[in-house]
Amino acid sequence: MDRNKEIFACLALRHTPGLGPRTWKRILGAYESAYQALCAVDEWADRGLARQDQAKAMRLEAWREDAEMEYRAARSRKMVALAWHDSRFPRRLREIPDPPALLYVAGDVSLLSGPCIAVVGARKCTRHGLQAAGRVSAELAAMGLTVVSGLALGVDREAHLGGLSGVGSSVAVLGCGLDVSYPKGNADLRAALEERGCVVSEFAPGTRPDGNNFPHRNRIISGLSLAVVVAEAAKRSGSLITARLAGEQGREVFALPGPAGQAAFTGCHTLIRDGAMLADSGEDILRELRFQFREELERVPEPLSRSGEIPPQRSLSGEDVDSGNGETGGSPGVDWVTGDSTFTAGSRSSFVTQGVSAPDEGADPDGFAVWQALGQERRHIDELTRILGWESARVSQVLLLLELSGKIRQLPGMRYSRV
Repeated sequence: MDRNKEIFACLALRHTPGLGPRTWKRILGAYESAYQALCAVDEWADRGLARQDQAKAMRLEAWREDAEMEYRAARSRKMVALAWHDSRFPRRLREIPDPPALLYVAGDVSLLSGPCIAVVGARKCTRHGLQAAGRVSAELAAMGLTVVSGLALGVDREAHLGGLSGVGSSVAVLGCGLDVSYPKGNADLRAALEERGCVVSEFAPGTRPDGNNFPHRNRIISGLSLAVVVAEAAKRSGSLITARLAGEQGREVFALPGPAGQAAFTGCHTLIRDGAMLADSGEDILRELRFQFREELERVPEPLSRSGEIPPQRSLSGEDVDSGNGETGGSPGVDWVTGDSTFTAGSRSSFVTQGVSAPDEGADPDGFAVWQALGQERRHIDELTRILGWESARVSQVLLLLELSGKIRQLPGMRYSRV
């Protein structure tokens, strides 16, 4: 099968006026290739695959200009694209009611077809939500499951970091083009995901992160996954859209409980009241899914016990100026830096190592230098760059590695401190 022909045929379908995901799913599912489907446009209406006006728009090539523009843009950027009939295209996405016709990917494509669990939540969130998201994601990744999220700051960042800490790794689904860096505060994480995980988007190169894109992104987050875990969500939250889509797609929905009376967790408590499964650990989630998805989970090892060792985790994530995902803030009086009002200096969730030591100067001289430069202060990345006299890319890479190892945390505004 000629992959270039397949990609272009899928773009033709996507850019045909009046043709949507539900229709192109019928069309693509009826033929052995997307190119063959286009060649058979005259029989679409008779076979009940599309309306006469949709078939006419395809025959008149109303799609050509936009499809050619996107095709050239993707090729000039050397993007990897997975067309519908590509053997690497994730099977679970083909099953949802409104799948993408093709995906642009960077990183380890095989992760898209492995057992995945989505972990989503608010970008402006409490320490409790961040710690829960990071802990559960690390547990899932340690058991061989891939953590899927949306690369926003807040809970999404913690979910990805937790996923990258284990063998399962992590997949980020974007609400913009694959060549667009967004949000700026996650550039370091994006680089790590492309190297050790996977980043995916259905949007054309150059597509900006418009708010209307994020519900479309959310259906892919849930579509790739066996289940969706909501770590923190207020009453009106973009994460609840993902949970609703998961239910419509036949995915399981889990919610992590939060402190009673906090508006930041109202959405989670509502989900549990309405039938979502309460989960407090990765083990809880895997045990619920093990029988329903026995075939897909057969290569995943037995869950770690609650006393099992989990890789040390980080960190408080920074605040996104505008993630576009429709999240709302938490309750009044909640400090977005330290979390809820009960947080006290020195308190730490059980998954963060107590008494973190400095990086080994011999084995990790760059990490040790950054650690020394941080001292006991909260320093902005630009300040560290000036102190060290390094290129910003070098500083950013070392900071991410220290964050993944649990030695430092990222604070709002691209500031960092020791754990």
